Amino acid sequence: MVRMRINSTDEYRDLDIAVIGMDGRFPGAKNCNEFWNHIRSGRESLTWLTDDELRRAGGSESRIRDPHYVKAAFKLAGVENFDAAFFGFTPKEAMLMDPQLRLLLETSWHALEDAGYAASGCGGRVGVFVGASTSQYLMRNILPNYGSERIDEMRSIWIGNDLNYLATMISYKLDLTGPSINVQSACSTSLAAVAMACQSLMNYECDMALAGGCKVFDDIAADNPAFCFA
Repeated sequence: MVRMRINSTDEYRDLDIAVIGMDGRFPGAKNCNEFWNHIRSGRESLTWLTDDELRRAGGSESRIRDPHYVKAAFKLAGVENFDAAFFGFTPKEAMLMDPQLRLLLETSWHALEDAGYAASGCGGRVGVFVGASTSQYLMRNILPNYGSERIDEMRSIWIGNDLNYLATMISYKLDLTGPSINVQSACSTSLAAVAMACQSLMNYECDMALAGGCKVFDDIAADNPAFCFA
């Protein structure tokens, strides 16, 4: 999260931007401090998978027996945990929602808290610039189990899994009134989001900005070694 800094004369200086709060979820680390400690100590947050785990995930026997196949994953703990009532969702809405959106909501709240602000009491325009990967949760868990007879729930399904709702959902749920922009640029999404947030601050479009990205990839039986992070 970045914000324009104020100098001793209480005037904005065009290029003074500060990071005043941060949060993240990573494999083996539930916050940024733990992640930084892993980096400093040279610890890898890698989980080696057994053949039985790969079979339960749908891995083929030929791949499991392949000596060149890396049986490892970067696993993100607690993805299934979400306080639906805290963010104003029903349990059903939370169940139909992409974990990436849930993680972005949680980390946005904690980033504001880390900066010393309440979500609804920032006292200015707070912009949101975020992006996420295509919802695998929708493709692998929701659509295969919902037929046309469940059409009454399709609105909740699409709102909870469509990338177009990422930024605006965060702004709405956290009562933030600055620009609300989805950023999609593949692997550079988070960096592009930070760049856009800085531009918005320098153009006086907002007083504070949340910026970041999220990706949760849940297929440990895929051709490439699996990864899961936010």
